[in-house]
Amino acid sequence: MILDLDRFLRTERPYWEELERLLDQLDSQARLDLAGARRLHALYERASADLAKLSTFAAEPESRRHLEALVGRAYAEIHQTSDRSTRFQPLHWFWVTFPTTFRRHFLAFVIAVSVSTLGGVFGAIATIADPDSRHVTMPFGHADMRPSARVRMDESGQSRAGVQAVHASFSSQLMTHNTRVSILTLSLGMTWGIGTLIVLFINGVGVGAIAADYILDGQATFLAGWILPHGSIELPAIFIAGQGGLLLANTLLGRRSNLPLATRLRRIAPDLATLIGGVALLLVYAGIIEAFLSQYHAPVLPYSVKITFGLVELGLLILFLGFAGRSSNSSNPPDPIP
Repeated sequence: MILDLDRFLRTERPYWEELERLLDQLDSQARLDLAGARRLHALYERASADLAKLSTFAAEPESRRHLEALVGRAYAEIHQTSDRSTRFQPLHWFWVTFPTTFRRHFLAFVIAVSVSTLGGVFGAIATIADPDSRHVTMPFGHADMRPSARVRMDESGQSRAGVQAVHASFSSQLMTHNTRVSILTLSLGMTWGIGTLIVLFINGVGVGAIAADYILDGQATFLAGWILPHGSIELPAIFIAGQGGLLLANTLLGRRSNLPLATRLRRIAPDLATLIGGVALLLVYAGIIEAFLSQYHAPVLPYSVKITFGLVELGLLILFLGFAGRSSNSSNPPDPIP
């Protein structure tokens, strides 16, 4: 069939403009009645058919791109409307939605881990090359006490009676700090990811510097027994916050997408909320472990027990994030980053 392109555009453009007005109406938080919703769906189907016809022509690239964006907006609005009508199910969200969302944006997680690891390597090298750099790289007052001195204090029976209050205070401080870092890491995705990468790197520097300091002082076993019980959950939580920040940055950049920014943000908002919600749960759990397990050392709690516990936690977290919810989504391909 030979298509009269000029006549086609004159005939169909009013329907595209009507569809755009309805979408703008929804963007302004207005609601459509049943007739309006049916009209929206009919216009969406017509625009989709028009796009298929227009795609066969090399001419009118601007019209084709405009129609692509319009169809994408309509699809996103119809899809999100059906999502909003579904009642929130906490267990399903935790066991299916959270791990599925994590896997869908796994590349962003890998980047977050890589940047943090790079920071850790930098912090370790700085500590080895210049021990005085500890006053710059180590948080929470670690620079004020040699690792061996802290180990003697924590393992001393004389100090144990009075150190419980210090443990509780430190655990609270650490949980507050990690929550703040996670929220900041994700929200700095608004800087096109630059702030997110900086926070991940700096956080890695602190971890790497402390780890190198303890290992050089011959306290590797103490370090593993202290860090693993809560760190096996806490650090991945911060990486997931970084994953969310990078996802937000990619959405703002809008690579490979002709959709308007408002539409891209609406499409990605549920995934961002899911990721930060999962981070919050992981940090709460890590804080509890930090307060009631990590801060108790030998001879009260053998390091082998604490290290084993932390490794089991890490293995379970990997299994959960890697495989939970797969049966519920095996028939659905992962959504691309917009």
